[in-house]
Amino acid sequence: MKALTRKHGCSFLALSLALTLGLDSARAAPDMVVVGYGGAGQKAQDVALFQPFAKADGSKLIQSEYNGEMARIKVMVDTGNVDWDVVQIEGPDLMRGCDEGMYEPLDWKALGHADELIADAAQPCGSAVLVWSVAIAYDRNKLARAPASWADFWDVKQFPGKRGLRKRAVYNLEFALLADGVKVEDVYKVLATPEGVDRAFAKLSQLKPYIQWWEAGAQPAQWLSAGDVVMTSTYSGRIAAAAQDGAPLAVVWPGSLYGMDYWAIIKGSRHVAQAKRFIAYANRPEAQVDYVRAIPYGPTNTLAAARLDPALAQWVPTSEQNLKGALAMNVEFWVDHGEELEERFNAWASK
Repeated sequence: MKALTRKHGCSFLALSLALTLGLDSARAAPDMVVVGYGGAGQKAQDVALFQPFAKADGSKLIQSEYNGEMARIKVMVDTGNVDWDVVQIEGPDLMRGCDEGMYEPLDWKALGHADELIADAAQPCGSAVLVWSVAIAYDRNKLARAPASWADFWDVKQFPGKRGLRKRAVYNLEFALLADGVKVEDVYKVLATPEGVDRAFAKLSQLKPYIQWWEAGAQPAQWLSAGDVVMTSTYSGRIAAAAQDGAPLAVVWPGSLYGMDYWAIIKGSRHVAQAKRFIAYANRPEAQVDYVRAIPYGPTNTLAAARLDPALAQWVPTSEQNLKGALAMNVEFWVDHGEELEERFNAWASK
């Protein structure tokens, strides 16, 4: 999956909605619209969650995809023209949007399963979809030596060629500090200072001539397979899915960043009751096991985690061996500083 933060593109969204719905807008459709990040992750959701829920509930839903544009959701809420219902969003966006009244509150006593969920999965306005991880990925057939850290990612002499990074401040500032020698446990302490932010941007500037920016979660695996980049940051589940299909791709787990995506119901949705039933269904251990089997992101239901086949452990972000040396996203930091850091990042990236 993840995480926590967004995945972009308005013209694409308009086209996507038109193709998906076959209507002028989703609002014209009588059925609930669930919006995710597309690609392998959403295909897995369709098989494990969307179709089984619709059958069990005796209802219909339409799915679409986006790259995390919060501005679009805010416009829907502000104008009352809400043409989406349930959206997959990252932690900082959930917290900010909940504070701003953009999402429907959730009654966890009515929803159920809250006591089965991992810490921070049950939020006032959101329910965790999955635990994602962003890590380094590479093609085993195209590198004589495997990278082992973000320092290697930055080492263009030992590993010449283009690098893929998501076009956002979030993730990249953390990775830049790790590449610059900051310990995992100190990353957010350093990043909380002006000097630390300057240090992260200075490190990014060193790599800037070699960066190919990705905006959609499907791009990193595609670029690796095509040889467009020698290594890239990526959502681990995308690489796991490609590897399970036979692609010679691998993930570097130490230094990975992990967090959660959430389901949220947009304020003003015309399908609130159905949306809440969907969230309750998605939290069931049986549904989550099916989802993780389809794409190895971390489950949020502890009962689901206990039922996973050990063979999946090498790809699941929350497996003990994959958490060693990993960094948990500090959602509060990005809620407090995300807007200013993204603005600075966009100005820096445009130069």
